[in-house]
Amino acid sequence: MFIQTEVTPNPATLKFLPGRPVLDTGTLDMRDRTEAANSPLAERLFDVSGVGGVFLGSDFIAVTKSDGEWQQLKPAILGAIMEHFMSGQPVVTNGAESAAAEEYFDEKDSETVATIKELIETRVRPAVANDGGDITFRGYKDGIVYLTMQGACSGCPSSTATLRHGIENLLRHFVPDVTEVRPA
Repeated sequence: MFIQTEVTPNPATLKFLPGRPVLDTGTLDMRDRTEAANSPLAERLFDVSGVGGVFLGSDFIAVTKSDGEWQQLKPAILGAIMEHFMSGQPVVTNGAESAAAEEYFDEKDSETVATIKELIETRVRPAVANDGGDITFRGYKDGIVYLTMQGACSGCPSSTATLRHGIENLLRHFVPDVTEVRPA
């Protein structure tokens, strides 16, 4: 088994590509060991000293370090991922894949929200996943779009710029009613 790694814009997060599917649907963001209870893979990764977060995507695993250097952490993380996939254990148990986050918006804005969600799904999410994270729509009110960033993107120094300049400009271009994008 050959596992590729990629750097992300977040220096505390590294993306691991095992060359096989990780999750069938959705994503799973675990910021500590207790949140990893339904993922044997994430539990194994949290056993590595210095691992502070695990994000599972469709074909990648983004690991965020809490301390230490990648030079020392990377071999242990690669070993844990390889051991997990060789064990035949499932990545998640008991349907632990993320449930859809609760959304809020006024019914009169449903057409605008549908356009916003389509743009996020087709233009934003693939780019964010490429960087080892995910983004979800949380709400829309008075021209303000509320989004949640996960994985490598949640603690990334450039996430504010991504929201403000990249996503906000895109949404404002296609949806004139959008005035601002904020983290939820």
